[in-house]
Amino acid sequence: MGLIGEVLLLPFAPVRGSAWAIRQVLREAERIYYDPATVRAELARLEEQLEAGEITEEEFDRREDELLDRLETALRSGNTTGNGTG
Repeated sequence: MGLIGEVLLLPFAPVRGSAWAIRQVLREAERIYYDPATVRAELARLEEQLEAGEITEEEFDRREDELLDRLETALRSGNTTGNGTG
């Protein structure tokens, strides 16, 4: 298809570029979400909230379970550094 195909698809270039940008943003957001350093920092903040009386023990347990699941997923995937840099 080559040059003719590129010329015919040129009107769709903004859509293809937007899709690429969205994929990059989603990939980076997922990397940060599952980064072990990020999860550990959230666990520390959660414990501080419990000690300050800002959340109940039940809320702490529920959110801690969610964070530990994220940490397990991150460690199982093995594609993060654990230092916040991915």
